Amino acid sequence: MKQASMRSLLGVVGFLLLQTTAGWRALRTAGLLVCAWCVGTLALAQTPAASVPPVRVAMIEGLSGPFANTGEAVFRNLVWAIERVNARGGVNLPGGKRLLALERFDSKGQNEEALSALRSAIDSGIQVVLQGNSSATAAALIDAINKHNERDPARRVLFLNYSAVDPILTNEKCSFWHFRFDAHADMRMTALMSVLKDDKELQSIYLIGQDYSFGQAVLREARKQLSAERPDVRIAGEELHPMARVKDFLPYAAKIKASGAQAVLTGNWGNDLTLLVKAARDVGFEGKFYTFYGNALGAPAAIGDAGVGKVVAVAEWFPNVDGAESASFYQAFRQRFPKAEDDYVHVRMQLLVEALAQALEASGAQQAATKAPSLDVVALARALESAQVGMAGQSGRMRAADHQFQQPLVVAVMGKQGQPGVRFDVEGSGYGFKPLRVVSAAQAEQAHSCRMVRP
Repeated sequence: MKQASMRSLLGVVGFLLLQTTAGWRALRTAGLLVCAWCVGTLALAQTPAASVPPVRVAMIEGLSGPFANTGEAVFRNLVWAIERVNARGGVNLPGGKRLLALERFDSKGQNEEALSALRSAIDSGIQVVLQGNSSATAAALIDAINKHNERDPARRVLFLNYSAVDPILTNEKCSFWHFRFDAHADMRMTALMSVLKDDKELQSIYLIGQDYSFGQAVLREARKQLSAERPDVRIAGEELHPMARVKDFLPYAAKIKASGAQAVLTGNWGNDLTLLVKAARDVGFEGKFYTFYGNALGAPAAIGDAGVGKVVAVAEWFPNVDGAESASFYQAFRQRFPKAEDDYVHVRMQLLVEALAQALEASGAQQAATKAPSLDVVALARALESAQVGMAGQSGRMRAADHQFQQPLVVAVMGKQGQPGVRFDVEGSGYGFKPLRVVSAAQAEQAHSCRMVRP
């Protein structure tokens, strides 16, 4: 049998194995790749891509607990991105082509668990770490990696961040070892405000968020930008709530309705957002929601018809962005993950993996050892500083000065599938998001206060 046919067959076998609990546990315990195609490819020891160990990448994320759904959404995105790199043979390094291998580490949504996972990843020889679903966790990882890399330069680690958007991470806490591929909260707020400021009917707004670094940053920047762009808008209330611990948002929703606010502005994500919008619907709140993440993970279905024309979200991309390349990209993801509940794709996570592959090849990072080749993490970081990548009609570049990725942002509003501009819905809900405004990368770019310490 030809190698290509054997690879396809083994890939199918690997994929089927991953569909069973026992099969998944066996693969995870063995530390193998988490993409079916790679399982098949690695089985072909005689192929060039399989003749050397893969470049192992650790995803440290909450995969259990109240935000497990967000962690699993990230996992699917990274799996798909890595499958694409491996499908073209992996990354071309001096010692031969190497595949990428993604390994899961469950932080359980806790900083201490994330730090423990980091230690486990480092001890197992992993040198590239991915995380993003908590800015507090990202800050803890940055501190730990800074200390580790100074203490143990032979085993340096690089941290690629796909979602932790507290601005401080690429400002006061910027690190040579940390790269952020999402727009930070102030950039997102500026894009959101470009639409909010034109809402002439808006006279009062309620600010609510999760009580940790990111949620605090969102409310702080909301006050600042509202004062500058819409000083006529009254802040009817402002509140921070415990993160991931509120099961009943009805008391919060009742306060929002009683305040007379015409809109809510929130950076909430995961179940904290879904439960909030459900509660708002239940108490009969009819105002708008200006959100960072209101376009998925159950939020559109939770609010239903009441959200049409009223739920606004900001992201680097939406499925209904114009262009055949964008539509093809989204349809390919849905074909790979056809379950409605799996419908949450992020271009930035795809660009992150593409940037990593690009930087690995540009840096010539593989050292001479063949049994356990390590990466020259300094060279890899310097290559990442000049990364420029594109996909689905979207593109971005890394800014070397602070390691903040620069890319366009899109503001979109919820509508019914089939309405003009709403070709695709979200999670089978019948509701999708119509782009209202595209903010170019140049318009989204902001000054920074980073004072990078370089090795």
